[in-house]
Amino acid sequence: MQLFHLDHAASLPYFLEKTTFKGRVFMTHATKAIYKLFLSDYVKVSKVSVEDMLYDEQDILRFMDKIEVIDFHQTLEVNGIRFWCYTAGHVLGAAMFMVDIAGVLVLYTGDYSREEDRHLRAAEILQFSPDICIIESTYGVQLHQPRNVREKRFTDVIHSTISQGGCVLIPDEYWSNHPELHNIPIYYASPLAKRCMAVYQTYINSMNERICNQFANSNPFDFKHISTLKSIENFNDVGPSVVMASPNGLQSGLSRQLFETWCSDKKNACVIPGYVLEGTLAKTIINEPKEVTLMNDFAQTSMFLKELMPPNIILVHGEANEMGKLKQKLITRFADRNTKIISPKNCQSVEMYFYSDKMAKTIGRLAENTPEVGETVSGLLHKLKQIFKSVVPLPDEESEGPAFRVHERLTVKYELEKHISLHWRSDPISDMVLDFVVALVLNIRREIPKVVVESEEATKTEEENNKKAEKVIHALLVSLFGDVKFGEIGKLVISVDGNVAHLHKQSGNVESENEGLRESVRVAFQRIQNAVKPIPLSVS
Repeated sequence: MQLFHLDHAASLPYFLEKTTFKGRVFMTHATKAIYKLFLSDYVKVSKVSVEDMLYDEQDILRFMDKIEVIDFHQTLEVNGIRFWCYTAGHVLGAAMFMVDIAGVLVLYTGDYSREEDRHLRAAEILQFSPDICIIESTYGVQLHQPRNVREKRFTDVIHSTISQGGCVLIPDEYWSNHPELHNIPIYYASPLAKRCMAVYQTYINSMNERICNQFANSNPFDFKHISTLKSIENFNDVGPSVVMASPNGLQSGLSRQLFETWCSDKKNACVIPGYVLEGTLAKTIINEPKEVTLMNDFAQTSMFLKELMPPNIILVHGEANEMGKLKQKLITRFADRNTKIISPKNCQSVEMYFYSDKMAKTIGRLAENTPEVGETVSGLLHKLKQIFKSVVPLPDEESEGPAFRVHERLTVKYELEKHISLHWRSDPISDMVLDFVVALVLNIRREIPKVVVESEEATKTEEENNKKAEKVIHALLVSLFGDVKFGEIGKLVISVDGNVAHLHKQSGNVESENEGLRESVRVAFQRIQNAVKPIPLSVS
């Protein structure tokens, strides 16, 4: 999950607790911490009946236990799909996810900010281009004013409102620089924000350099000019004041109560500092005055995409009109790059096809005829490469014929039709590689080939090989359990923390009063035997 905002993730508990979805959910540590607070607050402030609630507090608790965390730049793999994440800026914990599917790199930005703000770093710039970039389009082609210009407009309105005895929202830093306003009370009316502030202090290392340096001397989140306001009953609404209240959509809670109290007086001001959803009172209000926004504008989006240079761009998280405008502007901007730009509707599938040249080398019977397009080709070399990372063909001058080296331990030579030879130096690991290869050869087709095994230690008798295997088994058991001694003929005595187990080497049976030790020894001995002793080569 990219960030904790509810317009991105409010339905996730329902998805995991009320549907048949059985997949896994990953998010950063900070996102998980704040997300739980947001969900709990959402359930409390929702003005719907219990029957109409999508989920309750108990659903949230069960859901949170299923969430797995990921660190920035940590690579994870699920069912062959690799992914990792980068810092996205915007809010604490926000991440841009890179997903590697069979070599195709897909970057999902979610909400991001390439502008360093007053406390967070800017989104990272990648060192390589993804094949597909799925990017937000919230503000389409709008261009925002520089932050210093926006902040000046913001504080000018606030100062003017306070001076005429009105009530308004105001930032702490501006207040500190204007002592003539220090007699005006400021209230923080958001229990959720107060709890989230503790999380921000926990993840102080995720902040920008200025905040990290300040934290070494003082707490940058300790606002000395601001008091906490728990409810409207505790508010003495006399004279000018400043109140920061939630929720930002003014749909309910203390912010709605204060708006209804103040909106009839022209000397008061209501400042909405961020994005609000359709259908909320705040969205209705901002249709008249200009909106103050802090998310990405066209300049940031186009510059970010210019640095990434992805051949495919998918626009998401935006209203249809703004998304359409952004698509046309990007088509014009990247006209010389043959960039494919898609703006899908909700629930619309997007299919893309990626082709790359891959070479497969064949020897033996597979090399006799060129396969037709679409024909399935399968043989020993193909199957070995599915199991071992290192399967290297040998030059003809080294092997005097087609041959390849498996796992740097075993050489497979193609001698004649239905005749291969295997060459290896005997040791526990090489013997295990040999077992795999022999098993593949014996089962590769119903027409069983003749297998000739030529070991460099073929002169050893079966008795000598058995003695060596016994030594290897004993050494591996010692490495697992520590105290392993020879007991009666054909038995080993294994002691762990005062518990004793007797292992019958011939049958593999284990005797012990401790059930856990008995099962551990039995399983370990069985697996060691399978690894050390090769499978029989005779085939009926």
